[in-house]
Amino acid sequence: MEQQDKIVQEEKNNLGSIRVADEVVRIIAGLAATEISGVCGMSGGVVGGIAELLGHKNLSKGVKVEVGEKETAIDLSIIVDYGSRIPDVAANIQSTVKTTIEKMTGLKVVEVNVNVQGVAFAGDNCEDETRVK
Repeated sequence: MEQQDKIVQEEKNNLGSIRVADEVVRIIAGLAATEISGVCGMSGGVVGGIAELLGHKNLSKGVKVEVGEKETAIDLSIIVDYGSRIPDVAANIQSTVKTTIEKMTGLKVVEVNVNVQGVAFAGDNCEDETRVK
């Protein structure tokens, strides 16, 4: 069964229409979060682990979005590097994700919730971390 992406935003202009899918918002949020210093990676749970085992890089792993016509709310599940100050990392994520999504999509971000799911120690390879092996 193929899941069809929900169209988040549709804008019409004199040349035609522009459509943004909710998966695009998830990918933007995930990529923006992983660029923050102190973030080892995203925590996607069992479903994300299965997708990665099948060879699919899930760029929206650990990201949930609720999108309306003009606003969005985002929940992120992350893994932080050991030694990072978690409140500072979370605040940087909130600011960066909000700014990036608003710039790229035109949607107003009403909240960015950050859930810390784990801590990675020196030498851990976060990008290859999965719960299912």
